[in-house]
Amino acid sequence: MTTPASRPLDQYDWTRIAQDLDAQGWALLPALYAPDDARALARAQALSDPLPPPLAGLRADLYARLLPMARAWAASLNLDVTYADDLPAYLQQNRQSGQTRSLSTIHRLHAPGYQPLLQHADGASVFPLRLIVLLSEPGVDFTGGELVMTEQRPRMQSRPMVLPLGLGDGAVIATSHRPVSGSQGIYRVTERQAISRVRSGERVGLDLMLHDAP
Repeated sequence: MTTPASRPLDQYDWTRIAQDLDAQGWALLPALYAPDDARALARAQALSDPLPPPLAGLRADLYARLLPMARAWAASLNLDVTYADDLPAYLQQNRQSGQTRSLSTIHRLHAPGYQPLLQHADGASVFPLRLIVLLSEPGVDFTGGELVMTEQRPRMQSRPMVLPLGLGDGAVIATSHRPVSGSQGIYRVTERQAISRVRSGERVGLDLMLHDAP
């Protein structure tokens, strides 16, 4: 199967995306894939290792655009991490530190399946942002199956957020933690993700990690 290409990332407003990520830990990339291309990608049984060229190119471009934010977040949280200037160097750095398993995946949920709240690991070999794409159509291919993020701030109740994704829409989301400015300075917020119960049909999505194995 030929892997379809996404919409070019330079067609998005990356100033707005950075503002959204700082404000809420996620930012939408509407119509990242055309409907037919999203459905074609959904038919893939798995992602090859290494990734096929269109996805590998998307990931490299995304890394370059998100690198300034990743470095800014690390500095705000006083993390002792180093992100290389380009994706190949970063992936090589991760491989040397023991990251050899491919983490990007096409995941499928059939009714009545769901994905419980997940919190991904931190560390120098984990990029703080990742891409998700919905590859099936809500209300047509499936019902339910909303992408939910929760945000845990110190001494506060968790705040749930439902991301409004349609067929082919992408979102950049915080992988695990992000900095937030408060009255007493910067504090660390924990981000978790879940998919609500699929009530009917099949929900298909792409999870593209930027700290995969090469």
